[in-house]
Amino acid sequence: MTLRSLPSGPSGHPVAPVPSDPASPVRPGERHRLTSLQGLAALSLDAMASVAYGPEAIVLVLATAGGVGLGYTLPVTLAIAVLLAVLVASYRQVIAAFPDGGGAYAVARAHLGRRAGLTAAASLVLDYVLNVAVSVTAGVAALTSAFPSLYPDRLWLCLGVLALVTVVNLRGIVDSARAFIVPTAVFVGSILTLIAVGLFRDGPVSTETAAGHAPVLAENATTVGALLLIKAFASGCSALTGVEAVANAVPSFKAPAARRAQRTEVALGALLGVMLIGLSILIARFRIQPVEGVTVLAQLADASLGHGWGFYVVQFATVVLLALAANTSFGGLPVLMSLLARDNFLPHVFRLKADREVHRHGVLALAGVATLLLLFSGGDTNTLVPLFAIGVFVGFTICQAGMVVHWRSRRSPGWRTRAFLSGFGALLTGVSTIVVTATKFTEGAWLIVLALPALVVLFERVHRAYGHIDERIALGRLPEAPHRERSLVIVPVSHLSRLTSEALNAAVSMGDEVRAVTVTHRQDPEDQEASRELRRDWERWSPGVELSSEHRTIGRPVSEYVRRIYRYHPNTRVTVLIPEVEPDRLWQRLLQNQRGAVLAHAVRRDTQAAICRLRFRLGPQAHSRRAPEAQSGRGPQLRRGPGAGAFEGGAGRPGASGARAGDTGRPGAGSGSSGSTPGRSGADTGGASIPRPPRS
Repeated sequence: MTLRSLPSGPSGHPVAPVPSDPASPVRPGERHRLTSLQGLAALSLDAMASVAYGPEAIVLVLATAGGVGLGYTLPVTLAIAVLLAVLVASYRQVIAAFPDGGGAYAVARAHLGRRAGLTAAASLVLDYVLNVAVSVTAGVAALTSAFPSLYPDRLWLCLGVLALVTVVNLRGIVDSARAFIVPTAVFVGSILTLIAVGLFRDGPVSTETAAGHAPVLAENATTVGALLLIKAFASGCSALTGVEAVANAVPSFKAPAARRAQRTEVALGALLGVMLIGLSILIARFRIQPVEGVTVLAQLADASLGHGWGFYVVQFATVVLLALAANTSFGGLPVLMSLLARDNFLPHVFRLKADREVHRHGVLALAGVATLLLLFSGGDTNTLVPLFAIGVFVGFTICQAGMVVHWRSRRSPGWRTRAFLSGFGALLTGVSTIVVTATKFTEGAWLIVLALPALVVLFERVHRAYGHIDERIALGRLPEAPHRERSLVIVPVSHLSRLTSEALNAAVSMGDEVRAVTVTHRQDPEDQEASRELRRDWERWSPGVELSSEHRTIGRPVSEYVRRIYRYHPNTRVTVLIPEVEPDRLWQRLLQNQRGAVLAHAVRRDTQAAICRLRFRLGPQAHSRRAPEAQSGRGPQLRRGPGAGAFEGGAGRPGASGARAGDTGRPGAGSGSSGSTPGRSGADTGGASIPRPPRS
């Protein structure tokens, strides 16, 4: 029978109802969420920083047609601004329709099917990862341009910047947003000042920056054809990367999250559009030409503000923002990975959040992959740039196509206009995707062409694996009624101490019968002597728990003992309780022998027994629970054998590490008691005690 009491989420699993009021203030971790201004700082750095290389990408393409081609810089930029307006308007609707975030992935999964959704998700994952690597390398490249002596260490500088941004994001997206508000404001203010001052100039104030550098303008002017303009348009569209980040991270905003995210999206589009158009006007006014070793933005700052402190403010702000633009990915990708994990396309660990509302595993995964890219590229931006824009264009196209289907299915007032805008945006970004892929294929775009389907296949494999697990555990179906079975608790011991006593106390509270197991090496005289002393002490103590001996290494004989119990008593529930000391100082963990971890691994790998690791904490709280005899020192004194220190955990002692194929020893040898635990006998629990399994 299938459970139908709760509504199903996108993954098909029951989910709890969500309040429909968008202004509801009752969201956990609200103080760790973003305001509109913080969202602009945390999620727009990628788009803002793109004005440093977007206009230059247009100029470099048009320069192949000489001075005539450069005259088309403003028209191409205006076309990009139109596409930007279409994307902003469309993503505002995406935010309203999908307030749980996910952007292109959520839209495509809902309206275009699972495969399209996974393709969109894969494209966004690639774009986010590449954005981190490109932003970091571009920022460091700007720094090394100002200080050439740092150039040999550019890779280490890239890794250092990446580590810094990662640490800031691990503290929470709000903390990172607060940290980036100032550099974002300085950059935007400097660019807007550059534009405003330049509009009142009749000519460049200074050309000192470009002096002495060879121009890359084509010597012979060529005809400006449609293909050249399309290529320039596609290259300039790299300035649009990051526009989708706000829609992907809607849950990171304070309530009402959708409304704040929409305001942030509009503010981002307006600022980006003004900066792109303003810079293109100045390029035409000052007749800026691309030159080797100097960026177009640096030439514009020189021409508008002169080669003084204003020029260096613009350059320094650009360096900082390019380095920090990676924060956009750290804000958007972990949320996207959380949604993929919710839908069983990524491991569920990516859904976990830390105390500061941080998807910590997503942040660390992004940092790890970005580190590999930096090592692969050697910190060189030009190695990564050809791969950058393809992924986001694929996501744009799928998202806009999905919104066309969304409006057609809703047919709300004005749906035709909205569907037309989304369709027009899908056409433009689709053409851009084809052009960029074709023109950059031999420069590295082939890697993205292979990586996209590979990621989709990975998502599908993970989803099938979770489906198989769900089927095996009958998830979503009513299980059989619970019934009682005989239970046996096995406690590995190596010595007598308060740790042993606490373990047996816990064990008799858990199971119908308790057995202690010690592991010895029969060819080690010292170990054999310690075993005999343990048995004598066990008989003097007489805890009412049987003590059994197993041979060879620590984990394997205990797991074999459990398997024999299952073989001869299949209806028994076996629990292996492993007592361990929890030190009161972190450094004292180095003193532990890790036998508990070895034993737990062996039992978990080889058997179906439940594992319980009992932590005996040192410190004042442990001493306060001593028995009266222990506190007064009047209890019976036992000889302390080798390895019976406070940091022993599990079974076995130093020297009991020999590995032998034989398993000898007589059943019940040295048992302190052959009966069950006092108060837990078969008569008391309604059944006979579990016979000890014969040796195999």
